[in-house]
Amino acid sequence: MKDNFGLYTTLDRLFGGDRTSVLTLDEFLKGLEGRSYAFAVLALNMPNVIPTGIPWLSTVTGVPMLLLLAQFFAGRPVPSLPRMIGCRGLPRGKLQVFLGRAHRSIDWLENAVHARYEWWVNGLPRRLLLAAWVINVVILALPIPFDNLFPAFAILFFCFALIEDDGLMAMLGWLFTAITAAWTVFLLMVGHAAIKAIFSTVKGYLFGA
Repeated sequence: MKDNFGLYTTLDRLFGGDRTSVLTLDEFLKGLEGRSYAFAVLALNMPNVIPTGIPWLSTVTGVPMLLLLAQFFAGRPVPSLPRMIGCRGLPRGKLQVFLGRAHRSIDWLENAVHARYEWWVNGLPRRLLLAAWVINVVILALPIPFDNLFPAFAILFFCFALIEDDGLMAMLGWLFTAITAAWTVFLLMVGHAAIKAIFSTVKGYLFGA
């Protein structure tokens, strides 16, 4: 079994150093190494997990996720961000203060997400998980009304599964993937029926049918 990731230890290492120095996004992602893509997608996805009602939020966050996944499947070891974004960062002093305040929450997360049932995230199951991960991101990015919450949760749990080799998180991701598929089909059917009804109504009004 793989050792736990140790999120707090990793962040403490990345945030450590001169408090006046700046940790850039490029340096942060590079420091996460093999987990950088899952972390980057997770960060972009978080606003979608909380129902905000902000128009186009899922598309605005979903498109960058697709760009990250394109790099992932192209074999890049870490994401390559545009220079104007990758060079931005925060002073390590502020990050160290944040880490101190978030210690309890990070401990809770490490206890909740850890390596188990690893066959769900290895071999063929892993390849299928990655395919479902991409499909959920595509659905999230599409401008389909009321169809962003379920794929957002599927993406969230798949990210946790990939970060920690956590088969339980993978199971939850698959559960929300199934819900996403059923809900998306339902919305498309309702939308198609609604469009037909509107056209029939307009046609009847214009031509007196």
